[in-house]
Amino acid sequence: IDEGRTRIGQARFLANIFWSCSMLTMVAIAIDGLGFAAWLFLSSVGLTLIYGVMRILNIAHGGFYALGAYSAAWAIGLYTQGGGPIALTYLLIPIAALVAGTIAGLLVERGILRFMYGRDEVLMVLVTYAIFLILEDVTKLIWGTESYVSYQPALWLGTVDIFGLPYTVYKFLIIGVAILCGLLLFWGLNHTRVGKLLLVVIQDREISSALGINVTLSFTVTFLIGATLGALGGALTAPEVSVVPGIGSEIIVMAFAVIVIGGMGSIGGAMIGALIVGFARAASVHLYPPAELFAIYLVMAAVLAFKPYGLFALAESRKI
Repeated sequence: IDEGRTRIGQARFLANIFWSCSMLTMVAIAIDGLGFAAWLFLSSVGLTLIYGVMRILNIAHGGFYALGAYSAAWAIGLYTQGGGPIALTYLLIPIAALVAGTIAGLLVERGILRFMYGRDEVLMVLVTYAIFLILEDVTKLIWGTESYVSYQPALWLGTVDIFGLPYTVYKFLIIGVAILCGLLLFWGLNHTRVGKLLLVVIQDREISSALGINVTLSFTVTFLIGATLGALGGALTAPEVSVVPGIGSEIIVMAFAVIVIGGMGSIGGAMIGALIVGFARAASVHLYPPAELFAIYLVMAAVLAFKPYGLFALAESRKI
């Protein structure tokens, strides 16, 4: 009897350990997935906005992301060397993203893309890919090939324990910024005059032009917003990673996976796609790390098998 009780006690002990480990794993998957999804949404929402209005698969978006990351890392490093308060670095991040995204976006759209409107979509892909390569070289010419580390904003906020698991508070800051950006975009598109005009252009640019809407100006405004959002994604990421050459190549692949899953041109689709990719990656990392990249593309293939145009693809008008 005593031996039986001992074995039952051991079984309960092992069951409790297994249950605790399972709960910790689920918590880790939830938080890591949400954090990764927030980063993906910030990095890809500008890409899907540009496609929705302009019908351009903008591969150069990865270059805007890299410019934002380098600008923020450089500005934070330069500022902290002067011994200023770390709290002000949180103001430098959006400023760096705004400056980098606005300047680069304006030069690309006004200097190159405006001459390509109306061309074949495949040609636009090749043009934006060439721009992406140019932006990669521009970052190397300006900041060199060494890595930049701007850990001060993330370190200053400290960490918080959730069920015994330590997480940086900065991760939750990024989640909050992603939610705020999503709400602002939804409000701006649906409750402002400029946003409603953009929605009209998204539906039919020819009718929009016939109604007197300045489609060219709409394209410029949309591209600047998209480029700035891409730069903001990079700027917010800079305190958590080492900013190195080629940082834009990784994000453009992930961003395309997000918008393809959610539906190209859909802001809400980008949010759902980011959540799906984020949780798929987090689950694979915690449960079976070798399948990290495979899991993302497996999810994308599974979604496209049932919804070839994505979960929330915009309806395409057909002229007869």
